[in-house]
Amino acid sequence: MHVLGTVGDDARALCERVAPRLDGDVAVVERRAGEPDGSTVDDERRQGEIDRPSGVDAAYELGADGAWSATGENRTLDDVLDDLAATYDYALLAGFPDATVPTVTTGNADAENVVLDAGNPDGIDLDAVVDAAESAEPHVTLETLVERVKASPRAERAGAIATFTGRVRARDAEGDTRTLSLTFEKYEGVAAERLRTIESELTDRDGVLAAELFHRTGTLEAGEDIVFVVVLAGHRAEAFETVSDGIDRLKDEVPIFKRETTVEEDFWVHDRP
Repeated sequence: MHVLGTVGDDARALCERVAPRLDGDVAVVERRAGEPDGSTVDDERRQGEIDRPSGVDAAYELGADGAWSATGENRTLDDVLDDLAATYDYALLAGFPDATVPTVTTGNADAENVVLDAGNPDGIDLDAVVDAAESAEPHVTLETLVERVKASPRAERAGAIATFTGRVRARDAEGDTRTLSLTFEKYEGVAAERLRTIESELTDRDGVLAAELFHRTGTLEAGEDIVFVVVLAGHRAEAFETVSDGIDRLKDEVPIFKRETTVEEDFWVHDRP
């Protein structure tokens, strides 16, 4: 799922103008009215919010036609994006200036990760905004890849889905120096090509019907997910073996470089003996 932020007084309106131009299912995530984001939100849109009884963390309304609405609490933006990633092709964010996603600004608004300063929203180049959305780094979760392999035309022959998730480990053992974060950088173009080659060669194995691999980049904190391997196979034996081989090949063959930040130092792992 590609994610693009929009920040400014017309952020929501810009999302509504861009969404029909995107090829795929689009979700819009808007900051609640009254939040300190520097934008304005029409409070009348909140009048239709569904009731949530006291003590209930989330409430949903589902119509006979499949239309739904929901309200809840204790969700971060990352949590919401994780929920959407397996179902939508694009997420447009309205009014999140601190989000670590490519962001389009209007009216001289400030944001952390500006890729396009649209200036006056009346004369905005919508094609440029669409290009920014389509080129954004995808937000991928384990569930995203599971849904992809389930959609394989060969899925009717599958009796197993095996997965692997690699995470940022804080420490190997009690007393070890604590790792705060890992930063990953990929060799642009080459890394993606080698990932696709590994996927293709794994899928060519007897009994394997589909394989998906994904490695996140950027800075990830302790406990965050780094890498996913998902295999669709006829039987569990082929699935387990292929997942194991897939992560081994990814680590050995894909040029992704790791920088480790601990409570004591900061270093590139490949520079260590």
